[in-house]
Amino acid sequence: MAKEVLRTIKYVLIAASAGLIEFGSFTLMNELLHWENWVSYLIALILSVLWNFTINRRYTFKSASNVPKAMLLVFAYYCVFTPLSVLLVHYLADTLHWNEYLVTGINMILNLATEFPYQRFLVFRDTIDTNDIAKKEIRNEQELTSESKE
Repeated sequence: MAKEVLRTIKYVLIAASAGLIEFGSFTLMNELLHWENWVSYLIALILSVLWNFTINRRYTFKSASNVPKAMLLVFAYYCVFTPLSVLLVHYLADTLHWNEYLVTGINMILNLATEFPYQRFLVFRDTIDTNDIAKKEIRNEQELTSESKE
């Protein structure tokens, strides 16, 4: 149980760093380039997804999974999430004239709340704690356990 709580906290922290990438790149495109909100959002989302997937696969889920297969599953998630979130951005920011940063923040929260369970229980379900980092941690735990028994 403690391991899963730690995994969730780690995911949220890494997702927050992806959020900074998304928000920062969105801001640059929005303020400096003056692109349409949905275009800026889409590019920023892609950048954050690449970061989030790479770092969480290695350090949160510690997965030695088949990368193309895992990426394909994440791509499938974004085939649903992206069009819906782009439409939401377009409708709320461009049609209803909500603040574009508020709308981006709403989408980021929706993404965090839906992507973690998707990755935890579908993408990495059978490969959690299988990479070199996890194996080293397991060996260290076993050594500590055997030393404490002596």
